[in-house]
Amino acid sequence: MKRIFNYSILIIGLCILSSFAGSTNKKYKCLIQMANYEGEGAYVVVSLINPKGQYEKTLYVQGDDKEWYYEITAWWKFYGKKRTKLDGITGSTLSGGERSMKVIGIDQSKIDNGYKLRFESAVEAKNYYKQDIEFSLTTANLQKKFNGKGFIRYVRMLPQ
Repeated sequence: MKRIFNYSILIIGLCILSSFAGSTNKKYKCLIQMANYEGEGAYVVVSLINPKGQYEKTLYVQGDDKEWYYEITAWWKFYGKKRTKLDGITGSTLSGGERSMKVIGIDQSKIDNGYKLRFESAVEAKNYYKQDIEFSLTTANLQKKFNGKGFIRYVRMLPQ
């Protein structure tokens, strides 16, 4: 009986340790510089995309008025079904020419393993850019600048 109890404690301890080892988030500064445009502010969503090209996690949302999230069409199909709690929501939308610097956490096990970061942007009654910026989540790319195709002029990632 004592031996079974000791093995149980050992197994529980190993499970706890492995759960901590698997979740090593590292912080990165994320600078988003918006293009010069006129009109309403843009909603920006930063998502982790898995190697199969599917949404895995929402890392950051710029724009706190949930009523307009459906305009970020592809992301809404992912988030809208689950409605998980979003930790990374901050302040108002970003207008033309504005910039935002935020810190986002990225699980280190996703880097250099086929994952991508996707930046989507949408402006009310204007366009929606599903892949305003999308790049492979690699060690090298997390220190580069990427130009946008829509409302985002560029994004720069910096390890913190």
